[in-house]
Amino acid sequence: MKQLLLVFIGGGFGSVLRYAIGKWLNNTENGIPFGTFAANILGSLLIGVILGYAAKNETLSQNHTLLLATGFCGGFTTFSTFAYENHVFLKSGDFTSFAFYTIASFVVGFLAVFAGMYLVKLI
Repeated sequence: MKQLLLVFIGGGFGSVLRYAIGKWLNNTENGIPFGTFAANILGSLLIGVILGYAAKNETLSQNHTLLLATGFCGGFTTFSTFAYENHVFLKSGDFTSFAFYTIASFVVGFLAVFAGMYLVKLI
């Protein structure tokens, strides 16, 4: 039960922060979802740092990892919004934005995870 509560609390904080970033960065005039992109990339970097730190130092307990990686990063990043925004691009016939957003999200997201884990190795 404690583990569910930790994921719930972390996910709540992550979701609220993602919502705030989306309100701040998403551009309603041209429809470019910079907020979602930023949240997903920052979340990827954070999960790389958190899991890299947990693996390197073995000082993060399972509960810490559940709170930070599963809860916070899980709530902060969003695949469902990413999928919906791509649906909107396709529905409107904006194939260039669809391709750029999809490719950039995957490539930069993977690189962010690796960068986070690499940064932990340097510390």
